[in-house]
Amino acid sequence: MRPHLHTREDEYSLVTEGEIGFRSGEREAVLGPGGYITKPRNELHAMWNADSTPARMIEVISPAGFEDFFFKLSELLTSGGPPDVAKIADLAANYGLHFGQPDWLLDVISRYHLTPSPE
Repeated sequence: MRPHLHTREDEYSLVTEGEIGFRSGEREAVLGPGGYITKPRNELHAMWNADSTPARMIEVISPAGFEDFFFKLSELLTSGGPPDVAKIADLAANYGLHFGQPDWLLDVISRYHLTPSPE
């Protein structure tokens, strides 16, 4: 997932299957089942599948309310035609979600052989 931060919520991730890499602020870890990380609000963070096998995790975002972002995003993405980037950006801004391009991103992409998501 592209590096981003939440201005209103803290995020907690618990890995349940596979290996998932996380970068949050200056902290970086690859976690397996049972591993967890906290990503406080206003801290730029990203996550990725760190292995070639499927991975799963449980995400808790607190306080409640951000789940509505996902419902509205799903509506935008399934409304037919290509995604409207401007509408998605507006939606993200309405929920205090900001995307970033941190200095560490290219290094993480290189070390983990990731395919960056399109802008």
